[in-house]
Amino acid sequence: MRDLTETLKDVAAVTVTPFDAGGAVDLDVNAKLVRRLVDAGVKVITPNGNTGEFYALTPGERRLVLESTVATVGDDAAVLAGVGLDAFSAAESARQARDQGVRMVMVHQPVHPYVAAEGWVDYHRQIAEAVPDVGVVLYVRNPRVTGEQIARLGVACQNVIGIKYAVPDPVRFASVARDAGLDRFAWLCGLAEPYTPAYWAVGARGFTSGLVTAAPELTLRMRDALRAGDYAGAMEVWELIRRFEELRGADASADNVAVVKEALAQLGLCRREVRPPSRALPDPIREEVASILAAWQGGTV
Repeated sequence: MRDLTETLKDVAAVTVTPFDAGGAVDLDVNAKLVRRLVDAGVKVITPNGNTGEFYALTPGERRLVLESTVATVGDDAAVLAGVGLDAFSAAESARQARDQGVRMVMVHQPVHPYVAAEGWVDYHRQIAEAVPDVGVVLYVRNPRVTGEQIARLGVACQNVIGIKYAVPDPVRFASVARDAGLDRFAWLCGLAEPYTPAYWAVGARGFTSGLVTAAPELTLRMRDALRAGDYAGAMEVWELIRRFEELRGADASADNVAVVKEALAQLGLCRREVRPPSRALPDPIREEVASILAAWQGGTV
């Protein structure tokens, strides 16, 4: 599993799920979007993540997206497949991914109004034990999850190899990572580029990104700057992408996916439609996305 841990110390691109004019998943476009990322140098691809509208897809659609992604990536990158919902469904999805040759899965945060500390551990343990030969990455968005819980899970399930940490608190992250084991797991900033420099400074060596689907060169530029210890260079990229990410994060991230799809639509790469409970962007935001893309392409920012 150590090779997988090292693989995760990179950008994990969370891909969108494109739809055709009739609202069905467009697998041809999905393949083109994934191939574009791989050709740009992205080494970890996450289908069925939040940017992929995981919760708005049917089980059959999620399976098709995964199959398309695996076939497109081949041996050129690693696939980190999103799984989740109830533990039984997540375990079954993880087994399906394994059977397609996928070596890593990311478990979405438990969707339940009542989450106990012991229950959180048991939930992930049940999924990890279903696929002992697959690396498991935890998606942690709950600030109540402690390093002690993660450490305990890591002892019970050696195939738990990474944490996508998405609590917007670098100090909390630094503490949790050290309590759990900074070297035991691969730690990824799960809040994308805006938080990545801060999380990198205290121990994260990978990060997830939806922006990368629209502008891979910017995301990879930030990664390379951080690897070189060039925080000034990383913050130059931070300034370039700041407004785009602010649009994604506004109103409790209501337009998170819609902003990315709007950028891709304006680049002629896929349609802009998203499924409820997301929404189509109002014209003023679409116009602002156009201005941001023009600035990126013109190098005027």
